[in-house]
Amino acid sequence: MREITVSVDEETYRHAHGRAAELDTSVSALVRGILTFLAHDAARRAQPESQPVESALERRRRLFDEIFADFDARGVGLRMADNQSREALYERSIAGSETDAARSLCIDC
Repeated sequence: MREITVSVDEETYRHAHGRAAELDTSVSALVRGILTFLAHDAARRAQPESQPVESALERRRRLFDEIFADFDARGVGLRMADNQSREALYERSIAGSETDAARSLCIDC
């Protein structure tokens, strides 16, 4: 992976840093996502029309790459912080089944 240095004014940096924090990611990840999107978009536009149409598998892989790049840019995806403990999941399933059981017994509901 190549590293680049980008200079921005203080206000732009503060806004970017705040937005990255909202998305639980870094400014570097935001910039990487934007540059990845722009590079792929430019590559698609540069393809001559005479090139063969991409196969279904190639299209699927390209779309997955775009989706995951977007997830990375927005800070969305599978993070350890989002995982719940086994106990929390078990408590939620018990609470749901108890609520369902109570509803089935309720005559006036």
